[in-house]
Amino acid sequence: MQVPAPFEYERATNVDHAISLMERRGSNARLIAGGHSLLPMMKLRLANFDYLIDINDLHAELGYIESGPDAVRIGALTRHRELLESATLAAAFPIFADAERVIADPVVRNRGTLGGSLCQADPSEDLSAVCTTLDASCVIRGPNNAERVVSMEEFHVGPYETAVGDGEILVEIRLPVRPGCGSAYEKVERRAGDWAVVSAGAAVWLDDGVIADARVGLAAVGPNTTGIPEISAALRGREPSETLFEQAGAIAARNCDPTTDQRGSADYKRHLAAELTKRTLRRAVERARS
Repeated sequence: MQVPAPFEYERATNVDHAISLMERRGSNARLIAGGHSLLPMMKLRLANFDYLIDINDLHAELGYIESGPDAVRIGALTRHRELLESATLAAAFPIFADAERVIADPVVRNRGTLGGSLCQADPSEDLSAVCTTLDASCVIRGPNNAERVVSMEEFHVGPYETAVGDGEILVEIRLPVRPGCGSAYEKVERRAGDWAVVSAGAAVWLDDGVIADARVGLAAVGPNTTGIPEISAALRGREPSETLFEQAGAIAARNCDPTTDQRGSADYKRHLAAELTKRTLRRAVERARS
């Protein structure tokens, strides 16, 4: 039987309480909401913590999707199901619905959260790729309501490692809103709901039929979800075309760093990175035009 090492359990009543508990317990404590990644790792003794702090009661504070003129703000405890069903996200960023439809199963989507997905920092994580694609910012709160805002590139500092320190908590994700946006997500997996063999997200901003900006985010092809600035530079100021998408796919394959494992060879994953980049860019442009 797989069971975790002994630990103590506390239930936070609000954000300030959770932060005070994390500050007091230090690096031997972890927050838990959905727990679909943390608990299996603890059962396998791949992760051992003395304290688990349950933050499910904080959903009233941190479970929201709010649209403003410059950004869509999403609370860190917003659940996968809420992201999938949000009309606000469907209108502004359809990439979220694309990704949520291929994440795990309804049981996980009913309990798992956006913040938990990002804080797991798994290199194959779907929503990390989505947020990288959309140039998201992460709001981290510490003691005395001190907040700092970091980019996705700064947030993920290594595999399973984030910029959230002891006594801090991820409270919000901010997605900048700009006109003419289209976005899309594609994933190759061994079976429904599995971790990605490779996945790609793309966002394109059109101005008078010309690409004003573009971003591509890849997952499962390196130590963290990967944004590729070279693709953005290659696409800006040009009209969308199949030739341009082919060029972007070649850049994606050249800039990723996959490893051979049970999901496929490194060459196969580079091929997927190129193909999925082309597909997502094509669909993102179609959505931006419509």
